[in-house]
Amino acid sequence: MYNWSLKELYNDFDEVFVKDLESLNTDLDTLAELANKLSDAKSLENWITFNQKLSGKAVNIGAFITFRISTNSNDELANKYMGQYYNTLSKAARPEAQFTKWVKSIEDSLATWLDASPLIKEHQYMLEQTILTAKHTLSEDAEEILSKMSINGSSLWSQLQSQLTSNTTIEYEGKPHTLTQLRNLAYDSDTKVRKAAYEKELELYKLMDDSVAFALNGIKGEVIQTNKLRNYSNPLEETLIDSRLSKETLDALIEAIEINLPTFRKYLHAKAKNLGYTNGLPFYDLFAPYELEESKEYSVEDSHKMIVDNFKAFSDDLANMADRAYKEDWIDFLPKDGKRGGAYCYNLPHIKQSRIFTNYGKTLSDIITMAHELGHAYHGMMLEDNSLLNTDYSMPVAETASTFCENIIFNASMESATDEEKIMLIESSLQDLTQITVDILSRYKFETEVFERRQNEFLNSDTLQDIMLTAQKETYGDGLDSEYLHPYMWLNKGHYYSAGRNFYNFPYAFGGLFALGLYDQFEKEGESFVEKYRQLLKLTATASCEDVALSAGIDTTTVAFWQQSIDQIAKRIDLYIELTSK
Repeated sequence: MYNWSLKELYNDFDEVFVKDLESLNTDLDTLAELANKLSDAKSLENWITFNQKLSGKAVNIGAFITFRISTNSNDELANKYMGQYYNTLSKAARPEAQFTKWVKSIEDSLATWLDASPLIKEHQYMLEQTILTAKHTLSEDAEEILSKMSINGSSLWSQLQSQLTSNTTIEYEGKPHTLTQLRNLAYDSDTKVRKAAYEKELELYKLMDDSVAFALNGIKGEVIQTNKLRNYSNPLEETLIDSRLSKETLDALIEAIEINLPTFRKYLHAKAKNLGYTNGLPFYDLFAPYELEESKEYSVEDSHKMIVDNFKAFSDDLANMADRAYKEDWIDFLPKDGKRGGAYCYNLPHIKQSRIFTNYGKTLSDIITMAHELGHAYHGMMLEDNSLLNTDYSMPVAETASTFCENIIFNASMESATDEEKIMLIESSLQDLTQITVDILSRYKFETEVFERRQNEFLNSDTLQDIMLTAQKETYGDGLDSEYLHPYMWLNKGHYYSAGRNFYNFPYAFGGLFALGLYDQFEKEGESFVEKYRQLLKLTATASCEDVALSAGIDTTTVAFWQQSIDQIAKRIDLYIELTSK
């Protein structure tokens, strides 16, 4: 009962799966034929209809492989089929480039076709985005070559980073430890353990830092060159277009965080004082937990009841969806050998379900994590009646529903908590909120500098460490002890190692702070806010981030909005200081 069901996709890597994977190859040949026939509204309808079917099959195959690897990273068949799957998908590059160029060429005719065809009208936003990106699309030959080259370029560099950080070990306490095992000790209740693990972690990086530095240089170098070919002014421009986010919004978000760095440092100083430090908080104690005198364990069944009961206070459809997730085996709950760390939600809107991956540890923090992932599932539910081609939402709004649901559980828990429990809850939330603001800003600064310098030089491990330390000093400031920073944060974050997702950092700040602003509206408006919220989530797949926000009366291009969200964090910091000073 604690494992997810995958039978809705496939029973195994059986004949049905293999047949679908083989037919995906044939389907992409058909897609190429359709690309060659693009000429009028009817051919556009044929392209859209076929793509809906193709996308459903591709999602089923990719999701099933991903789920199998997530729960068993040593699954040889899953790893074999993942390689085949990506090789097959690379065939889509040429016809998609043809499609993009063609849609741009019929831009003047499109308005007439929209009026005449409900199917084309339904996909208007997708087509408008295609026109927007057309000027950055190369010839069909060039796009196909780049796609195939990336399989043996940035994709392999990414796999190298993943392989090394997953499997390199070092002896600690008489036993070999992986990077994940050492980093998990940052949450240990014993300061001595946290410090020793941090020091051993830094030693472990030295065994692979040169290799991973080559991986990072290879990926960023490839991005810089392909960006130049596609006429992007820089990698950030590409990310903003993909994110459907304006530079004005990003600038306002970054400015708001920078203005409020002293507020976050106040929290770090308070935590440092509570732990007995006078020179700021050592990096290894950033995630030091607040230990209750009598810690309580929450079973999976406890989390089920608590989440459903509290979600019901927001809306019945949210509570009912969470109930389904538990009862219909959408969730893989418990840690086990070979299972990867962390948590995620994978929306499957075409079968009106999601799958949630977590490593449930029976704490209240784990329940909040579960609520977070169920928020993603609710977001997916709001889009499940859309065409499958209209279900992709951009990274900045991706964390909206998840963080919103976190706040539901956090606020409900705070209402009945003792002072000691409140400290634990606030401390846990402030850890996360500091990560999505201060740490995210350090990552943004780091990546900006890396892209700037990589244009003209190779950045070895020592240089990357210096850039990271500078970024941490500029953001954390005296909130952290300068003797105990983390020069290798560039090495362990997989977010840096994707050529298709650069600046995979500021979306977390956007999503987290945007959700706080929405929750503030909910507290003021009550039940009348719920339908507005549903419509906002539905809009995320077919509108820019700014238009999504405007549907709730929010202007994300102003510092004032982001300041309102950070003001809520400031209140938690003040309460944390008040409670820990008693």
